[in-house]
Amino acid sequence: FINALIGQDRYIVTDIAGTTRDAIDTKFDRFGFEFNLVDTAGIRRKAKVKEDLEFFIKLALQAPTKCPDCRVQQRMLWRNDRSFYIRKCDLSGKQMVSIYPAKSSFPVYHPAEWYGDLWNPMDYGQELDFSKPFFDQWKSLLLKVPRLGIDIVNCENSDYCNYCGYDKDCYLDIAGEANQECFYDLFTKHSKNCVDCTFVYNSEWCYEALNCYHCYEVFFSYYLEKCSECWFSFDLKGCKNCIFCSNLRNQEYCIDNKQVSKVQYQEYFKSLRLDCATNVRKAYSKWEQETIAKAVHRDMYSFNSFDCIGNDIKSSKNCYHSFNVSDSEDSKYLYDVLNAKNCLDLNYSLYHPECSCELISTLGMKFSACCMASHYCSESFYCDLCNNSSSLFGCIGLNRKEYCILNRQYSPSDYKSLKEKLIRHMRETAEWGQFFPASISPFGYNETVAQEYFPLTEERAALSNFNWTTKEEKGFYDGPTQPVPDSIKDIKSDLINQVHICSATGKPFKVIAPELKFYQRLELPLPRESPNARHQRRLQRRSPRKLHKRKCDCCSETIMANNKASDPYKTFCEHCYENFLQKPEN
Repeated sequence: FINALIGQDRYIVTDIAGTTRDAIDTKFDRFGFEFNLVDTAGIRRKAKVKEDLEFFIKLALQAPTKCPDCRVQQRMLWRNDRSFYIRKCDLSGKQMVSIYPAKSSFPVYHPAEWYGDLWNPMDYGQELDFSKPFFDQWKSLLLKVPRLGIDIVNCENSDYCNYCGYDKDCYLDIAGEANQECFYDLFTKHSKNCVDCTFVYNSEWCYEALNCYHCYEVFFSYYLEKCSECWFSFDLKGCKNCIFCSNLRNQEYCIDNKQVSKVQYQEYFKSLRLDCATNVRKAYSKWEQETIAKAVHRDMYSFNSFDCIGNDIKSSKNCYHSFNVSDSEDSKYLYDVLNAKNCLDLNYSLYHPECSCELISTLGMKFSACCMASHYCSESFYCDLCNNSSSLFGCIGLNRKEYCILNRQYSPSDYKSLKEKLIRHMRETAEWGQFFPASISPFGYNETVAQEYFPLTEERAALSNFNWTTKEEKGFYDGPTQPVPDSIKDIKSDLINQVHICSATGKPFKVIAPELKFYQRLELPLPRESPNARHQRRLQRRSPRKLHKRKCDCCSETIMANNKASDPYKTFCEHCYENFLQKPEN
C-alpha cells in the first residue's frame, strides 16, 4: 500500500524482531505501531508512531495539515443525505427526486439511466496538464461528467431515499439497506416497519429507537439489544415488557427497574394511556429526568471489543478515536464504518475497506485513498462514483475500468509513469494527501452532514470558504391547517390530506398513508414535529463524537469517556460498570 501511494520510492518494512513484513501485516498498538525501517541505502531506522500515525502518513500521503475533526468535516461537506429536489433527468427529461437542484452546473441523471448503457464516462476524458494544479483539472472533469441524481440501488417504491440498497416501500430512509416499510430512519439496516429510528439493525416495529439491535416493538429507547415490548428504556439486553428501566439484563415485567407481576405491569401500562400525545410527553419527560439521569453510563460503549477508544464500537480491536464502528481492526478515525482493516480517516465506508484512508460513502475499497461514493475498487486515488475498478487516478463515474487517469485510458506502463509524475506534481502544489477542497464541492455546507455534526452559520461558513446554499422557500403554505388530534383513536380517514404545523419549527408537514397505518397498528399518537425536526432531536440525543478525560464515578480512576465531568450522568469505567450490572438488585 505504501509503495502504491509514494510512487518511485521503495522501502522495506521489518518488525521489531527483524522479520520483513508487508505494511498491511504491521501490528498496531493502542496508539499507533512500532517497527523498523530499512531504507534504500540498507540503513536500519527505528520508527515509532504515536497518535496520528505520522510515519505512515508521511510515507503515504504526507502528514496531514488538519486535525482529525477538521479532516472529517472536510469529507462530510461532500455528502448530502437529506436535501432533496424535484427536477428532470438531463438525459431523458424524466421527472425525478435528486440531491442536486435543477440549476446545477453539471448534468444529472436518474439512477436507472446513470447505470445504463446510453452514455460513456470515458467520452469525457481529458489529458493531464502539468502546468495546472490537479484539483483545477479534476474540477473541470466534475463539471462535465453526468452525476448520479440520488444514490439508490435495487430499491422498490423507495424514490425518496438516499444511499440505500435493496429497500422496499421505504420513505426518507437514509443510508439504509434491505429495509421494508421503514420511514424517516438513518443508518437502519435489515429491518422492517421501523419509524424515526437511528442506527437500528435487524429489528421490527420500532419507533424512536437509537442504537438498537435485534429488537421487536421497542419505543423511545436507546442502547437495547435482543429486547421486545420495551418503552422509555436505556441500556437493556435480553429484556421484555420493561418500562422506565435502565442497565437491566434478561429481565421481564419491570417498572423503574423493579420486578412486578404480569398483571401489575399490564395495569400500570394501561394507566399511562400512551395512545395520547399529552401522556407520551409526560412519559418522555420522566424518562429523561429520571430513567436516563439516574442510569449508569459506560465510559465508552464498546462491546466484544479489545483495545479500542471511541464509542458505539462492536466486535473490533485496536481501533482509536472511532465511532459507530463494527467488526474493524487496526484503524484510526473511523466514523460509521463496518469491517475496516488497517484504515485511517473513513466515513460511511462499509464491507471490508482495507489499507485505505480518506474515504467517504464507499463500499469494499482496498489500497485506496481520497475517494468518494465509489464501490469495490482497489488502488484508486482521488476518484468519485467509480465502481468495480482498479488502478484509477482522478476519475469520475467509471465502471469496470483500470489504468485510467482523469477518465482517460492508458497502458499499464504509461499509467504507472504518469501516476508517479502526477504525484510529484501534486507534492509540489501541496495537493498530495489532501482531500478534495471544500470550494469545489457541489453542495452548500448547509445541505451536507457536516452541518449536522459541525453546525455553522452562513457567516462562519463564509470565513472558512465553504459553499452555502440559499434554499428557495418552495412549498410555502398559507392554506388551511389542522391540529393533530391528541389520541390516535380520534384520527379520521381524511388525515393524510391535511396539513399540520411543526411544533418545533413552525413549518408545514403531512403524514403519509403507510406512516398513519404504522401509528394505528401500534396505537401511537401522531408526532407533532416534522420529520426533519424529529431527526435533529435524535441527533441531539446521540453521544457527541468526542472523548474527554475524567474520573470514574465509582472508583475515581482516570478514564476517557464521552461524558464530560460536568455532565449530570453517572459514568463508570468498564470494570465498575460490569460489576454494577452483576448486582442482583439492578
